[in-house]
Amino acid sequence: MAIRSFMKTAAVATAAGVLATVATISLSTTAPSTAEAHIPVSVLAAAGAQNNADGLPSLAPMLKGVLPAVVNIAVSAKAEVQQQNPLLNDPFFRRFFNVPDGQGGPGGQQQQPEEQETQAIGSGVIVDAEKGYVLTNNHVVEHADKIVVNLSDDRQFTAKLIGTDPDTDLAVLQIKGTNLKQLAIADSDKLEVGDFVVAIGSPFGLRQTVTSGIVSGLGRTNLGDGYENFIQTDASINPGNSGGALVNLKGELVGINSQILSRSGGNIGIGFAIPTSLVKSVMGQLIESGTVTRGRIGIAGGQELTPELAKAFNVPDGHGALIGKVSPDSPAEKAGLKDGDIIIEANGKPIKDFPQLRYNVGLLRVGDKVDLKIIRDGKPKQVTVIVGKNADEKKTAGDDLHPGLKGATFGTPTGAAAEAAKAAGIKGVQVLTVDPRSTAAKVGLRPNDVIISVNRKPVSTVSEFEKLASAKDSQLLLQVLRGQAAFFVILDPN
Repeated sequence: MAIRSFMKTAAVATAAGVLATVATISLSTTAPSTAEAHIPVSVLAAAGAQNNADGLPSLAPMLKGVLPAVVNIAVSAKAEVQQQNPLLNDPFFRRFFNVPDGQGGPGGQQQQPEEQETQAIGSGVIVDAEKGYVLTNNHVVEHADKIVVNLSDDRQFTAKLIGTDPDTDLAVLQIKGTNLKQLAIADSDKLEVGDFVVAIGSPFGLRQTVTSGIVSGLGRTNLGDGYENFIQTDASINPGNSGGALVNLKGELVGINSQILSRSGGNIGIGFAIPTSLVKSVMGQLIESGTVTRGRIGIAGGQELTPELAKAFNVPDGHGALIGKVSPDSPAEKAGLKDGDIIIEANGKPIKDFPQLRYNVGLLRVGDKVDLKIIRDGKPKQVTVIVGKNADEKKTAGDDLHPGLKGATFGTPTGAAAEAAKAAGIKGVQVLTVDPRSTAAKVGLRPNDVIISVNRKPVSTVSEFEKLASAKDSQLLLQVLRGQAAFFVILDPN
């Protein structure tokens, strides 16, 4: 069984008791479809669907107003690939040319990289017809040199990248056109399991494809390394649907299609969409500044609140986020939180576990207040924390770093970037975000790039990177890993 995984892999037991690998796959690749979901006519009638010209219940009247707002996105990018003489794969020729291990050419010299063009397809949703804002997934456009948006009426526009957020897999584009159609954004917090939904996008490049199903689950987490609160649906979602719309039967946007869980790479009835409750928060910041700034309260956790622990901490319903450690001099410590406290509510919303708490806090900005209800020594208690700057996780390139890095943030590699660095046997510092209007973007840095050396000196931590990249008045030479390709970037002080 062939498996292609771009996010995270999990193992499940088949009916025969044999372990089968199931991959969570980003939806911009190609694979066969194996399942579809349909809404029965009787259900459509009960749900209040309109009638078509023949008087039969149909989604067509609703879709006429929705389809023009869902677009196809074509992406092209150029990547430098290090070419190696095939003779040098033979140990005899490597010794003959005196090539050390890890080098690629005679005399230990690296060969010149070759530039290759890659192309990908995805989907998007127009959410502001007046200003031309289009929502899509970060993984659709993250390495793009050119982005073309194709409308349902066959008009084409070269899109401007406004901003990306790898942590939520969202991106905002902008096109300049007239007579655009936009989707109304619904409140995804009102969704319930069993609600009917329709997925629209460009699976396998087939534009304006519509599939239907129900909300199969809510609040799905642990599918990747970012901020997650996915809507699960059995509406047929396939590669190319990334960034497309998940709408309710009123034709309102409730989610952005993002991932599938699959053995083959095609749909098996388990797809995931980013809820609009998260989309609206991220979209606003990306439009405002091109980046997303998140805060922290300074607690560590992740330990599951098992029934035994819930009994030991006297938590009645067994749900909550167990604080393993409160960071010294953090907002949490200043607010009075302690190790062993169990957070059961945040700003009035029940907290089931630590990933849900991380998601809720991750939507807040620095300076926001978060009212927490906790259990301490078996008794409820209210604590208010002022969200602080997330200095532990990322570094923003400001006045203390080289001017060529302005507009970018850096941190410890996670997700696909960490996997690429590990596969290459190196460490480095990940480019977390890049303002597309910044100097860092102009010199060629992209989100998820990994900087592995500065002036030929390896870097493995953010602090090492800061020391080497603080030379403001001289030229810097960065070695960058992007996927499997490594290349150099020169930063000029002017």
